[in-house]
Amino acid sequence: MTVLSVAGVTLIGSPPAVADQRDAAKAARRAAERAEAVLENATATARIAARRLEAATAAIPATQKKIAVARGAVAAARAEANSAQRKADRTRISYVHVAHRFEAAQKRVDVARDRVGEIASASYMGANFAALNVLVAATGPQDALARLDLIGQVMQKGQDGLDRMAQARREVRIAQDKVGLAKRAAEKAERRAADKLLKAKIARAAAVRAQMQAVKLAKIRRSALALAESQRSAVLARYRQAKGNEQRIRAALAGGDGVSGTLRGAGLLMPVHGWKTSNFGNRYDPYYRVWQLHAGTDFAAPGGAPIRAAADGKVVQAGWNGGYGNYTCISHGTYHGQSFSTCYGHQSKISVYVGQRVRRGQVIGRVGSTGASTGYHLHFETRFSGVPRNPLNYLPSCLC
Repeated sequence: MTVLSVAGVTLIGSPPAVADQRDAAKAARRAAERAEAVLENATATARIAARRLEAATAAIPATQKKIAVARGAVAAARAEANSAQRKADRTRISYVHVAHRFEAAQKRVDVARDRVGEIASASYMGANFAALNVLVAATGPQDALARLDLIGQVMQKGQDGLDRMAQARREVRIAQDKVGLAKRAAEKAERRAADKLLKAKIARAAAVRAQMQAVKLAKIRRSALALAESQRSAVLARYRQAKGNEQRIRAALAGGDGVSGTLRGAGLLMPVHGWKTSNFGNRYDPYYRVWQLHAGTDFAAPGGAPIRAAADGKVVQAGWNGGYGNYTCISHGTYHGQSFSTCYGHQSKISVYVGQRVRRGQVIGRVGSTGASTGYHLHFETRFSGVPRNPLNYLPSCLC
């Protein structure tokens, strides 16, 4: 149950964002739980608006991070794709140049082969007989030597042709190997460029999806704000009603209802077996600009679980009490000179009546979700002269 004071009614559009951006789903759940606690007195529609607004707001930082990461990935992938394409272009040009050199080397082989063929044909057709005729026609020894030298030069030209053909063939083989390497390198570079381009397209698609998600979240926030605004009058009326109810409770418990005795040590019994879900203290509703005091500590427990008196005392209130639902208060006498009471809200069933004396640990009711409640739990209060104090100061530290 919450107690509050109205500080204004202007709706604002930026509730505190959850810091944890690494787990948007977890952050959204925490935000929704916080919204539920803050808006305990609000209408069901206002709570829906708060949940949507908190969840969308909590998810925005993670979505913005996704957009930034995706945009960075797009830029990096595009740069890699461009670099890979430039390399592919250079490699393809290199391949073309090597192919041209291969063609030139092949032509040289063809020329050398033609020349060698001519020499071989001449030899086959009687070139040796022609050389013999040259020698026979010599006019003397000196002329014969000169003619032999001429024949040697002719034969050397034939050998040179064979050597050039062999060299040309070697160049062809080398050029052919280079062509193969250049072709494979060009194909590899082109495949890499295609892969990088695909990566850039995928990154761009991710960026578009993230941007669309951000737009969707913004629409959800605007819709939730409009829904919350539509509930402003009803919510603030409930808040004022809860504040008036709290003032009446304080007045009723201020005198202790004549219960005698002094509570020693204020070592209270845990009133229910459950787990703490909401602390005592002031809260600020960012949707309606309302400060409120959560006047007790909430303990979640299964519906129908027994609620026990935290100490001996006398029942001074038992019945329906607005946002508290089924509500019981027990006066325990005085503590440090002030009347001391414990109160139990949102019960599904009250098992005691006003004026009844109860013992510590006695079942006084059952856990429920009546009144301004969002789920099964016990709202437990400790009050001094009617003024609420933090129950955790008087319960076992283990909450057991």
